[in-house]
Amino acid sequence: MTKAAVIVFPGSNCDRDCKVAVERSTGAQVEMVWHGDTTLPSGVDLVVLPGGFSYGDYLRCGAMASLSPIMSDVVAAAERGVATVGICNGFQILCEAGLLPGALLRNEKLKYVCKPIELEVTNAQTRFTAGYKGRRQVSMTVGNGEGNFFADEETLDRLEGEGQVVFRYLENPNGSQRNIAGIINGRGNVLGMMPHPDRAFEAELGSADGATLFQSALASA
Repeated sequence: MTKAAVIVFPGSNCDRDCKVAVERSTGAQVEMVWHGDTTLPSGVDLVVLPGGFSYGDYLRCGAMASLSPIMSDVVAAAERGVATVGICNGFQILCEAGLLPGALLRNEKLKYVCKPIELEVTNAQTRFTAGYKGRRQVSMTVGNGEGNFFADEETLDRLEGEGQVVFRYLENPNGSQRNIAGIINGRGNVLGMMPHPDRAFEAELGSADGATLFQSALASA
């Protein structure tokens, strides 16, 4: 049986959503891991950093969480090639931890945005998107106040040139540069995205497209 870990920070509010989404989508065994722990479960195939407001979003979103004790082992796992997904606040944490480039700034209109969203699958050849089998458009939801992806032009050009932009907004809700909604690292095993696949894993939620992402992530485990 495949195994996943969901990291729980003080202020996480999507950790249970992620646990249920991964369990129901993939049948994996999912363990909740407290941020103060120092090691991940042995044999973990997927690590999920959930959405929420870790440490109350003080200082910068994700900055304090990136220094939590568990993050040393999360970084080590990612460097070994373990599939790692950061969703919303989790994306912010991945950037602060140096696992992904760029930063997430305040939304362009300085308002919290929460609504269904349509995304373009920009790269369907990654370990997180292979299950979409060529589908170019998927539906998820967003819920963020600081989801405005920013990077310098050289970094943006590199991300696009090397196929690291995985999702784009069809209608940009937060001002993200080049409509970027999700990116992967150069090795292809770390994904950060602002939209929530954990809120779109069953048709009853309005979309089951998020389930495919979790299934793809664990398919090679």
